[in-house]
Amino acid sequence: MTQISIKLGDITKENVDCIVNAANAALSGGGGVDGAIHKASGPLLLEECRQLGRCAPGECCITDAYNLPVKRIIHAVGPVWSGGVKNEEALLSSVYSRSLALCNKESLHSIAFPNISCGAYKFPIQLACNIALTTVNDWLENNANDIHEVRFICYDPKILKIFINVQNLMQKH
Repeated sequence: MTQISIKLGDITKENVDCIVNAANAALSGGGGVDGAIHKASGPLLLEECRQLGRCAPGECCITDAYNLPVKRIIHAVGPVWSGGVKNEEALLSSVYSRSLALCNKESLHSIAFPNISCGAYKFPIQLACNIALTTVNDWLENNANDIHEVRFICYDPKILKIFINVQNLMQKH
């Protein structure tokens, strides 16, 4: 059984096999989580990302972690919120399921997710939390896997509270 937890923290300090980076399509390092991961990992991460090229919204790719205390980094490109008219919900769900599939394929047993698309990409937080939790639970239930732990790392106490409320509502149903 996979343990799922939600906590406040800094994803660059998590002790897991892999972390997920809320990346931009150019994989160039930016602000927020993406910038923090690139800064903590060191310049070799950007070099490897440049070799990979681009990654479309809803897609993921994987790199080494360099100076981070994890084995690998999964770069997940979430959608920019456009009012829900550009398939944003499906694209956000896709990055969570693809990240889990990649984690499992690479024989990684623990993964930490940030709040993908909840910062500069302006995805509605409650909807994003619901999609994240539903997608992860469904994927774990419906796919053979060796993932022992999934963590959701919230950078903001307000998002943490929303995430926990969404999880509590899901457990009641």
